[in-house]
Amino acid sequence: MPRTPTCVLSDASPARLGDGHAVDRFVEIGSFTKVLTGTALMRMAAAGLLDLDDPVERRLPATPGTGITLRNLATHTSGLPRLPPGIGLLELRDPYAAFDADALRRLLGRLDQVAVRPPGQQEEYSNLGYAVLGAALVSAAGASYEELLTEHVLRPLDVHEVSVRPDPDRRLLAPGLFGRARRPWTMDGAILPAGGLWATPRAVADVLVRLAIERRLGDPALSWQRSGPLLWHNGATRHASVFAGAMENGRWVVVHRLGGDSDETDRTGVALVRGSGPAPS
Repeated sequence: MPRTPTCVLSDASPARLGDGHAVDRFVEIGSFTKVLTGTALMRMAAAGLLDLDDPVERRLPATPGTGITLRNLATHTSGLPRLPPGIGLLELRDPYAAFDADALRRLLGRLDQVAVRPPGQQEEYSNLGYAVLGAALVSAAGASYEELLTEHVLRPLDVHEVSVRPDPDRRLLAPGLFGRARRPWTMDGAILPAGGLWATPRAVADVLVRLAIERRLGDPALSWQRSGPLLWHNGATRHASVFAGAMENGRWVVVHRLGGDSDETDRTGVALVRGSGPAPS
């Protein structure tokens, strides 16, 4: 059975590394990307580059009037489905590879038909919503997603080890059969703002602490999840998963695993940050 490299970083103890994981290698962070996208939205709104309640069509003119706002996209209340039409994560080896800028542009032209309910009625987690939000931010900034993220989030946080396309020599991938690395999904296209970033675990920890505890950029963005005193977000691709959470009392934890069950990553992270479980060996 393939091993499951694990990295645990927290306020309570030194880094715990197992089965070949590392704090300084770039790993997929999946939907933790949304924390950075949502923070960019808040920062751009504070700078007057856009308004949280702008309708999507104000930033993406090819989009028909839907009533969907940037706030709806950030809070998963847009009424858009979880995934772009035609994508099934269970059926495809690389489900997002064909979802490029042209595919998103075509979809935006019929966004009113893609929505499954009116905006604001119900929360439904949507990767598609964050793809649309990312496109709106790019349009408002007049810069690429990576450029606006650096300007509005990463540079102010003094975080450097976050990348769209890290050097292959610094990437760390899940081990497969016979020791060969498992191939990651292609997520540097339109889905990038929803889940395509790579980062080192120590960079994820810096982002978590500086946004959720130190509040260096103000109140936490709309993209964070809340469970009582716990502020958190997770992320998962086919072969990587992460949980990052911080308590109101200052406790925090980042758990990243290569392979294994992403639900187990979440359970481990929640137990550790709440102080009810030991760090895995």
